[in-house]
Amino acid sequence: MKAGEVLTFGRSRSAQLEKALDAARTEIVQLRHQLQAKQTALGGLELALQARHETIDALNARLEQSREQCRRLDEEAENYFRMLAAG
Repeated sequence: MKAGEVLTFGRSRSAQLEKALDAARTEIVQLRHQLQAKQTALGGLELALQARHETIDALNARLEQSREQCRRLDEEAENYFRMLAAG
């Protein structure tokens, strides 16, 4: 290879490397944007999940209160029944 050919080959290789580096940088920027979008979506899903858990907890508390009220009403009905049966 002659000196001029080596210099041309070096420039060509350098240009290829610059092009590959630019492509890699572009891909990194795109991946960062995708990651940020996914993190934002994940944050929204985490908030929705937290709200769902809070709603479930509140409903379970109401259900337990209703069960307790039914238990007391059953006891009260049983007492009235005994009073009526006793005469």
